[in-house]
Amino acid sequence: MDIEKEYDSKEVLQMVTFNLGNEEYSVDILKVQEIIRLMEITRVPNAADFIDGVINLRGKVIAVMDLRKRFGMALADDSSEARIIVVDLDGLTIGLKVDAVSEVLRLPAEKVDPAPSLSGKSDSDYIQGIGKLDDRLIILLNVERLLSEHEKETLNRVADPAA
Repeated sequence: MDIEKEYDSKEVLQMVTFNLGNEEYSVDILKVQEIIRLMEITRVPNAADFIDGVINLRGKVIAVMDLRKRFGMALADDSSEARIIVVDLDGLTIGLKVDAVSEVLRLPAEKVDPAPSLSGKSDSDYIQGIGKLDDRLIILLNVERLLSEHEKETLNRVADPAA
């Protein structure tokens, strides 16, 4: 993805930043519906390995994706700082389980570099770019690309069995 074509150089991005281990990530604030404390997650048989299960959020069943599992990171014990970021992926509401939410950040687009191509696989297509702010490197995620179309369809059936 050509980051220069994606953003106007004078644009300021508003991002919700969060941590997975020692790494800092962010998602576009417009994709975030809410941030909630970790709650009891009900396992779903035969769900993808990166799906922890589902939660009941005010009467709506929402699948919860563990971003550590999705990114192939070592698992960690849930701390009191762990959160679920509820996001919208093309009409599918899903929770992203993270170690901690840091802040809402305003990042000038000129401080964002294209994501480096680290592998020949398209697994890293969800990395939109790398933000540089002072001595911090922040990985910008494109939440729309966290799941394949097939995975989205599967999660839609889990969240709404009547569909």
